[in-house]
Amino acid sequence: MATNPADILGLPKPAWTADEVGMLYDMATRFMSEEIAPRYDEFEKNEMVDRESWLKAGAAGLLCASMPEKYGGSGGTFAHESAIIEAIGHVGVDGFGIGLHNAIVAPYILHYGSEEQKQKWLPKLATGELIGAIAMTEPGAGSDLQGVKTRAEKDGNQYRINGSKTFITNGQLANLIIVVTKTDPEQGAKGTSLIVVETDEVEGFQRGRNLDKIGLKANDTSELFFNDVRVPTANLLGHEEGKGFVQLMQQLPQERLQIGTGAIAMIERALALTIDYVKERKAFGKAVIDFQNTQFKLAELKTEATVGRVFYNDCVARHIAGGLDPVTASMAKYWLSDLQGKVVDECLQLHGGYGYMNEYPIARMFRDARVQRIYGGTNEIMKLLIGRSL
Repeated sequence: MATNPADILGLPKPAWTADEVGMLYDMATRFMSEEIAPRYDEFEKNEMVDRESWLKAGAAGLLCASMPEKYGGSGGTFAHESAIIEAIGHVGVDGFGIGLHNAIVAPYILHYGSEEQKQKWLPKLATGELIGAIAMTEPGAGSDLQGVKTRAEKDGNQYRINGSKTFITNGQLANLIIVVTKTDPEQGAKGTSLIVVETDEVEGFQRGRNLDKIGLKANDTSELFFNDVRVPTANLLGHEEGKGFVQLMQQLPQERLQIGTGAIAMIERALALTIDYVKERKAFGKAVIDFQNTQFKLAELKTEATVGRVFYNDCVARHIAGGLDPVTASMAKYWLSDLQGKVVDECLQLHGGYGYMNEYPIARMFRDARVQRIYGGTNEIMKLLIGRSL
């Protein structure tokens, strides 16, 4: 397989993959190949990547690449985050949850946090001393964030938080959690606020099960419980209560584009691995690649992967320029994750019986790909959002 599976498509590099971004991709690929991949089976068995690996990623400059240097980051853009996420997907260590930490959690603090909050939390997120999570989903509220029941009541100079969350990525390790909560339940969406909880500094916070998932086994995904958890009112993100829903809507396009990043990276890896496999595998006296059906299938997949990559590159360029609208981000999330599922399934078929064996990477990709159509807002919700623009 090529060092960069995207090379299988033969496309010119887009403008946003400048030299420094390409260098970061190469460095991230080496790090993932040398530090994470050799232990990945262990991480899958333990159902989490260990904290030491997070600290190593921080030391290597792979955490908070798009955060300003004055807060411990590398001063990059989403192009740099894309390079890191693509490296994760191309190496095949998709359960390492630094994409959410880097491109979702840290930006909330950068965009909405006070100067004091940014100075307090971002440098520790950049080193891996703090591991980030965002607690949106509840047992009764998934894509419909207006239905959140977790409550934060002001008590003097503190908030008292009560409620439960589920399906929280990085949930077992995270010690900085942005909690989506209601500060005024009577106001619906306008009563929603984002409050940061440093779990090492509070009482009443409990982690539930590390949830038993179909795929992405190496990523800890948890239930979280807040039982009279008290945090300073200074932990509110934003200058006033009730801005949480607007903040979520403003940041969701990047979250959805990030899901597209993981999708296109896995598409390219699946395609590159499968082309190598069918060239080596013999059936009826000739290589599987020599059968017309194989050629036609791979021709279709390469074409669709090329369309997906061109669309993705355009979305990143627009996002960096500040012009990626929520509708287009929804298109990227749903279409690329749908395509991911199709390509991985077709590639598994071309592996024959070996594709169903866990020792082959395509089997893990088949399991890991499925959730992409669910989290970040289901693909059905994406279509509703797109439909409203018609």
